[in-house]
Order: sequence, then structure tokens, then C-alpha cells
Amino acid sequence: MGGIAGGKSKIFIINNRDNVALALGEIKKGEALFLADPCLEITAAEDIPPGHKIAIRDIEPGEGIIKYGFPVGAAVAGIKKGAHVHTHNVRTLLSEGPDYQYRPFSPAGGSGAAVPEIRAFRRKDGRIGIRNEIWIIPTVGCVNKTAETLARWAEREFRGINIDGVYAWTHPYGCSQMGGDHETTKTILADLAKHPNAAAVLVLSLGCENNTLEGFKEALGEYAGDTERIAFLVTQDCEDEIAEAKTLLAALASRAAKAQREPAKLSELIVGLKCGGSDGLSGITANALVGRACDAITGMGASAILTEVPEMFGAEQMLLNRCETKELFDQTLALIADFKEYFRSHNQVVYENPSPGNKAGGITTLEDKSCGCVQKGGSLAPVRGVYRYGEQVPPGKGGILLLEGPGNDIVSSTAMTAAGAQLILFTTGRGTPLGAPAPTVKIASNSALARKKAGWIDFDAGAVLNSGLEDSCLKLLKLITEIASGEKKTQNEQKGYREIAIFKNGVTL
Repeated sequence: MGGIAGGKSKIFIINNRDNVALALGEIKKGEALFLADPCLEITAAEDIPPGHKIAIRDIEPGEGIIKYGFPVGAAVAGIKKGAHVHTHNVRTLLSEGPDYQYRPFSPAGGSGAAVPEIRAFRRKDGRIGIRNEIWIIPTVGCVNKTAETLARWAEREFRGINIDGVYAWTHPYGCSQMGGDHETTKTILADLAKHPNAAAVLVLSLGCENNTLEGFKEALGEYAGDTERIAFLVTQDCEDEIAEAKTLLAALASRAAKAQREPAKLSELIVGLKCGGSDGLSGITANALVGRACDAITGMGASAILTEVPEMFGAEQMLLNRCETKELFDQTLALIADFKEYFRSHNQVVYENPSPGNKAGGITTLEDKSCGCVQKGGSLAPVRGVYRYGEQVPPGKGGILLLEGPGNDIVSSTAMTAAGAQLILFTTGRGTPLGAPAPTVKIASNSALARKKAGWIDFDAGAVLNSGLEDSCLKLLKLITEIASGEKKTQNEQKGYREIAIFKNGVTL
């Protein structure tokens, strides 16, 4: 990674192979820019906004724009040293049929560092939960308001006992869906009902929906028979569904409150990795920091989930190079190819991304966004699993686990929670308040955002530019252990900013 002269340079080079640098602040036309390592002097040929790219040498027409050491596009015309490099003079390099070759990956050994101890709730299935909550899960959107009413009552009623909160995961589905969408809704809701952060679950049904209680219990499997932890109510069968639900919730809370935190290892965590509202600094501060933390915790044996498949487009080789086996290589290729086909089936081009906000922040092409996005997965851990949307990750897998899912923030965060993530590390350059059912640690790519949105942000990765990755990584790992042990709550937990969204692909009747 490039250096900053005296900590005061206004540009930053990520990789020594790059032909562009990042503007760390607003740069004016004619301004002289310097770097000590590597030794570099540039005069800005035009105004460059913060987070945007500036050419550090002349770039020929058609030549690759190199950032993160990888091409993130190609010059549509000659670009002079000092010029602004963005959508006006760069095109995507994405193609429909690239050729990939499998090369066996030699993973780094364990970090050798002592695995930190956390304090968590040991569940019957052996997994650990980092919260002791009660979740109300509607099988159909028709009973959403009933669920919300019950959650508000229970939150007041159970205050002061060993319950971290009561939440209703409302959604508009469970009926009038066909084929795959119906199965998807049932699967995701059942996955949430199994989640170890939930000490107790009330499944709330209407009674006439497609997502029948009988079918839902089949999706739950053996969890449906754990009457100490889960209860079911069909509201059409009750004269007073609120009264009956309160009785069930009181019994669930009484049992759940008996759970106690006990020693566990950080290596037992499954951590989701997410970015949203990215800017030009996301890939070099927040995502790079999460990547360093990912290397550390996976080196200790923990698992990290990487999703947002459309944001792997253009950065596939980075992930393919880390597949532990040829089978995983093939599964990763299929995962990405299938998502591209999903785009085409809806008559959408695969490069219709990044968003306007991303572009305003300095991200030029999907490759630019993708290469920055996958920085969250670090560089040392092997890809050890590829999972389809709705599949759950087995505990103790370790390494990087790829999960099918879109880039949409709440859909992908829900997917990772449903897959089993007890905690999500969520980087952002422009800021977002949303949170998943799992504690969602918001990591700002820049200090200005961390100061402006202190009520959203849990960690300032902008400090990386001054103190470096190692110091910030140690601080982030400390925060992770504190949140996992219940010593701290994330901003999204404190504000109650928690919700779910389920992927939909087909017809609604």
C-alpha cells in the first residue's frame, strides 16, 4: 500500500502497480501534489473531488486503469498525468465470457495468535449466540401489525430481566407468491427462527396463507420440536390472539431469562462482511481494515461470510485465486455466472452499477466498486464454502464463505443473518442507519462521516490514513470482542434500527 508523506499528502496510492492515486481531499487545478513513498510529484490538471482518481502518469487509449493492483476499467482516450480519471474517460472491461483458470491456493497457516475469549450464550445445538433476544416471526405479512404490537408490549413487560430485546421481523410476503419465491420466504424465515442470537421465538401465523404452519414446521426440522424455545400461534383460531400471544411470550421469556453468558472462543463466531453507500476511500480504509480484521479472525478459526455477488463482477479472479479446491472454484464460477444470468433474464446489463451515490464518491466502474468491495475478505484466508441463498453455514467451517445474494443492503444483511452470522461488519463511506437482526457494526471510511453521523457509526476507519492499518485493526478487534460479549451495543441496536428484507424474483398474485 502506498504511503502518505508526513501524513499530509492529499493523494494516496493503494498498490505499487497502480497508475492512479486517490484524492484524500479536494484538489484544485494547478495544485502541486507530492508523495515520499513512492517518490512522486504531480500537478493537478483539473479539479479533483475527494475520493476520486488522478492519473499519476500518462495513460494510453485502451490502457487499463490500475487500482488495487487490478484493472478497474480502460481509458476511452488518452489521459494525461494529473488528470481526473472517472466516468467521462473510463469504460468498463466487463465481458460476458471471460476465461478463468484454476490455480491451487496455498492458504496461510493459522495466525499463531492466542484466540481471544468472549462470553456468549451456548445454545442446545452447540452454536453460540451473542444476544439473548426474543424474536417474533410472522409467517405472512397479514399479521405484521399484530407482531409489532406484541413486540412493543413485550419490550416493556420484560424490561429488567435477562432479555436483550424483543423484535418482530415483519415482511410483506408469505402469501400470493408462486414457486421459488414462496420457498425462499419460508426458508429465510425458518433460518431466522433457528438463529442462535434468539433465545426464544414466537411464530405468528394468520391461518389461511400459503406459508402454512405445517409447511413452516417442516422447514424448521428438529427446531420445531423444541417447545422450550419456540411457540406457534394461529391467530384465526383465537378469540383474542393478543391475549394468547402474551401468555406464550411470558412463558418463553421466563425460560429464556435463565440463559447465562459463559466463556467461548472468538473462533466460534460467524461474521458477515458488508458495505453500503461506498465512496472512493472505502476500498483503502474501511474495507481494507475489515480485510485485515478478517485475516486475523479467520486465522484464529472464525468464519467470514462474503456476499453481494453483483459486486464480485469484475473482481472474480481475486476470489477464484483463493478457492481451496477445484470443486469450490467451479462452485464460485457457477455462483457468479448464475447471478449474471439473473440480470440477463430481466433484460438488465451486468454493469448497471455502481449507484449515483457511488459515482459521486469517486467509484467509476463496477470493477472499481467490486475490487474495493472484496477487500473486506482480506487476502490470507481460503474460500472454504460456497452457499446458495437461504442455505445455512455450518459452525466451525472457518475461512471465507461465499453466499449468494444481491448487493442491496438490507436483503444481503438479512441473508447473512439467516445463514448464521451472529455479527455483521458493515463499512460505509456516505453513511446509512439501517441494521440487520444481527448486531451491525458500522465502520466509516472517513473521519468526517464518523463525526457527522456519530449516531450511526461505531468505528472510524478514517484513522487508517494517519495511524495505519495495524493500529486500527487492533482497536476494531477489541470492539468486536466487546460487542460479542455484550459489553457494548452497536448504534443500530441502540436506535432500534433493525429490519429484514427477503429476495423476490417471481410473480405476486
